[in-house]
Amino acid sequence: MLENIKMEIKPAVLITALNKMPKKERDSFLEDLLAATSPEYLASIKEARADYKTGRVRSHQEVFGR
Repeated sequence: MLENIKMEIKPAVLITALNKMPKKERDSFLEDLLAATSPEYLASIKEARADYKTGRVRSHQEVFGR
């Protein structure tokens, strides 16, 4: 059976570790962290996917004119 382990990690230690990660891994980790801690973030992803499926999207040029 798995048990929870509680650890205190100082922000500076976490930041140093993140800065040592390759950018792709760091971005993935931060996205996973956001998803695990923010129901609003997960809801926004579901909404965006639903918009995409139904064609409620605009091109970069339509939005920004470039």
